[in-house]
This record gives sequence, C-alpha cells and structure tokens, in this order.
Amino acid sequence: MTTRESGRLKDASARRILDDSARRRRARKALEALEQDNFHDDPHANLVMSKKAPKFEESLDGTRHKDRKRKTRSTEYFKQRFRKNFPILLEEEQALYPEGPNYLTVQAPPSKLPERHLCAVCGFPAPYTCIPCGARYCSTKCLSTHEDTRCLKWTA
Repeated sequence: MTTRESGRLKDASARRILDDSARRRRARKALEALEQDNFHDDPHANLVMSKKAPKFEESLDGTRHKDRKRKTRSTEYFKQRFRKNFPILLEEEQALYPEGPNYLTVQAPPSKLPERHLCAVCGFPAPYTCIPCGARYCSTKCLSTHEDTRCLKWTA
C-alpha cells in the first residue's frame, strides 16, 4: 500500500529556503530596482506636432472658443517639475526647513501593538508564510499567484 503525498510539500523540499539576511538583501534589491525604474525622461518631450493634427480648442464646427482663457506654461516649467526624484525632494525639504520637523527628523515611537501580517498579493490579513522567501499570503489562490509571479523570480 502506498501513501499519498501532498504535491505542495514535495515541491517545497526541492526549493531553496532563504535566511533573514538573504530576505533583507532581496527586499533591498527590489526597492533599489523600483527606485531606478521610477525615474525616467519624458518619452513625449521631443515630439513635433503635425500641422494636420486637430487642435483641441476647436469645436466640431471648426470654430475656436475665444472666450476661454488658457494658462500657458513653458515646457521648461514641466521639465523642472517632473525631473525631481526622491533624494532631490529630500534635499529641497531639508534646505527649506533646516530646524523644523521634516522627513528626515520626524520620528514616531515604536508601536505598542503587535506587527500586522498582510498578504503580499492582495493586502488582506495573512496567517500563512511562504517557506522559500518568507512573504505572507492569505489563501491558496494568493499562494499560486505569489509562486507564479513573485516568489524568488526577480533576484539574481
């Protein structure tokens, strides 16, 4: 007589299990990748408008609305506004409020309540932990999504 095995438990023994320091390194690498991915130049900055393209201030009958005033800003304004990343914003805030509370000087005391464990996929309360990577999940559906798309997929 043969005993039945769980497919999930059999696969778990073949996977790599990370310790706490490897999990922290993995999380730090993911955050650095997000920070690099977040800052980029405007892909539409060098587009030249065609003369045949419709003007948005024209109505369907071809007349323009002259009674509306539009505020115009130069392209330089938008270049400067959207070029700031997080470290630049922190420096500006430090320069504006050197003695007052700012992002770097404000601290909250540690919470007296226990840490909340939330699902890495959907955000609901998560009683279960992924064995290889330590991420939390709440259901088998979220576990399968985590294994398909997140669990140790994007690390070197």
